[in-house]
Amino acid sequence: MTDEGLVDSVHLSPAHTMSKPEQDAIRLIAGHGVEGDAHAGATVQHRSRAAQDPSQPNLRQVHLIHLELIEALRAAGFHVAPGVMGENITTRDLALLDLPRGARLLIGDSAVIEVTGLRNPCTQLEDLQPGLMAAVLDRDDQGRLIRKAGVMSVVIADGWVRPGDVIRVELPAPPHEPLDRV
Repeated sequence: MTDEGLVDSVHLSPAHTMSKPEQDAIRLIAGHGVEGDAHAGATVQHRSRAAQDPSQPNLRQVHLIHLELIEALRAAGFHVAPGVMGENITTRDLALLDLPRGARLLIGDSAVIEVTGLRNPCTQLEDLQPGLMAAVLDRDDQGRLIRKAGVMSVVIADGWVRPGDVIRVELPAPPHEPLDRV
């Protein structure tokens, strides 16, 4: 597994929109998320999850997608770009989906996030382009669902994140738990 990658681009939206505009930098706040983003907060901010139980912890403070997924989707004919599928950080050269739960990503000079699980893609992807939701889902040889739409995380340490920042992976102590949807 690649133990180092790069930030390709960063995004945020103060409104609950699927796509997030590109920024020059984003500020991560420990226990809160991306400053100014609609999904930031100590408790769940995703509207459908908040409707079920607004007191549950926000395990989805920062969403990351790997640029390689976006490139594969483009090659398959989809009109996607970084930020379009709602991620805060687009990475490159980092095997996000292979990380175990609890892996920490040290980004730039001081930001630290901890991976909590896989993004469960929602039907809003279909509003972007028909077939997109199916394109970010797959099945393994045993028929188990594979979610490819990135990972979710919480902020452990404050810091600014900018395109070009190095992302270093710090794995938790074994045994490693595979990622599941959050």
